[in-house]
Amino acid sequence: MDDLVMTTFLAIVAAGFVVGVVVGLTGMGGGALMTPALIFLGVGDAATVVTADLTAAAVYKTGGAVVHKREGSPDLRLAGWLVLGSVPMALLGPHLISWLSPPGDLDHVLKMCIGFALLFAALTYALRLWVNLARMRRGVTTEERPAIRPLPTLLVGALGGLLVGITSVGSGSVIMIALLMLYPGLSAVRLVGTDLVQAVPLVLAAAISNISLHGLDLALTIPLILGSVPGTILGSLAAPRVPQSVVRRGIVVVLTMSGVALLDKAGWAPLGAGEDDVHPVLVAVVGLVMLAAVPLVWGLVRHASGLPVFGALSPEQVEDPDYRPGGWRARETAASGHLPKGG
Repeated sequence: MDDLVMTTFLAIVAAGFVVGVVVGLTGMGGGALMTPALIFLGVGDAATVVTADLTAAAVYKTGGAVVHKREGSPDLRLAGWLVLGSVPMALLGPHLISWLSPPGDLDHVLKMCIGFALLFAALTYALRLWVNLARMRRGVTTEERPAIRPLPTLLVGALGGLLVGITSVGSGSVIMIALLMLYPGLSAVRLVGTDLVQAVPLVLAAAISNISLHGLDLALTIPLILGSVPGTILGSLAAPRVPQSVVRRGIVVVLTMSGVALLDKAGWAPLGAGEDDVHPVLVAVVGLVMLAAVPLVWGLVRHASGLPVFGALSPEQVEDPDYRPGGWRARETAASGHLPKGG
């Protein structure tokens, strides 16, 4: 019995550490990766996992937000409007889903919600890759203090708050891509800083609301924090040396597989499973298709932007909106001896 408890403890620490590394590398992926990982480990029902994940996120995101605040990177005006929309909905979300779920069916409903939220998060990750490439190719001018758009920003916060309050997914992925769309001139460091600052009160509110409903399992939360905090620190230190575009493309594949597996486990009718069953062959096929499709689709996106379909990109290729494969700028770059550096 003691061996089983220790094995479970170490498995939770390991899951927290791995997800923490990803969060440190990209600033994204906390709830979107942690929640399904814990559900598939079988360490608690969906409500217990969501509550523990949100509580742990409140701890490690606070550390990241403090660092960014000291460096002056977040836009506090923008974060304030997001918080104004997100916190009330984060407090309401868990109660709303409990009221709407049939008696005794909350676990099933939550797994369905999390499954669809994971697929939505995968879509937003993919969309962020495209938006970032388009911004670089267009040469978007960076704005230190962009003009705030109150109503759309409030609505983004409200949607993110509802999603996070119910599923713990979305505080980084969904809100960040919405900020990119609303404020294309916001620099990358201010984007991440703003998202981290607004995420702290958001996940705190969501955690408090879930704890009031479901309680807090310390046997799950403590090892989760013990693993995620050092993982986040390590990921942050390694971030400058790791190609984040590759990591994010990998996250798209993992999130899609997790979303399909969780919907399968919840018994979503089109997948034909149920009663906590998962079809491993189906999930594996989805993963293989995604592994083949993601590079191909990304190559087509690059081609549509006037870049080579495959291979590493030089800074000149990415930053020059007039660059075309085989054109005079490509020949000039090759003749000058520039070596590809990015991807």
